[in-house]
Amino acid sequence: MSEESIRNYLASVEGRLAADGCGPRWEDWAGVPVLVGRRADFRMRWAATNLHLFTVAAAVPEITVPVIDTFTTQVLAYAKKNKGGLPVGMQTGVACFPLLVSDRIDPAAMAWAEEKQRNRFACFARPVVVDTVRGYVGMYRGKPAVGRVYAGHLIEKGARYFQPQQG
Repeated sequence: MSEESIRNYLASVEGRLAADGCGPRWEDWAGVPVLVGRRADFRMRWAATNLHLFTVAAAVPEITVPVIDTFTTQVLAYAKKNKGGLPVGMQTGVACFPLLVSDRIDPAAMAWAEEKQRNRFACFARPVVVDTVRGYVGMYRGKPAVGRVYAGHLIEKGARYFQPQQG
């Protein structure tokens, strides 16, 4: 039942990414299947920048702080490498949703994901932790000082892509 709910959740995310024009596809990351979706948006109000948004999702046996932290770092590096176009910071930025799904969640990992946006130069990550037992999605939903101009966009996309599971 639990593996089925994890697969169903990832399939629902894949469908929402497709509906939003993110061209989702499955990749193999060192033997782990990951769902990757991406889109780019340009807004004059973002100081005329192009924001490349990557969503990378995977199922794992257990989510701890080191697991979500490492995955977030991997997703940021992947997005920066695969965004194309101008270098980050040159009228272009990268935002990521590193999403891990499991039925075993360390409460500290959930708190870590909800605590803040993780920033690098012209790159932002909002880690997402999905607890399939509780049907709960944990992620930062605020407006940080750094990257604040993109916050509304990321809040809207996060709400669209990562809906709680229905009982």
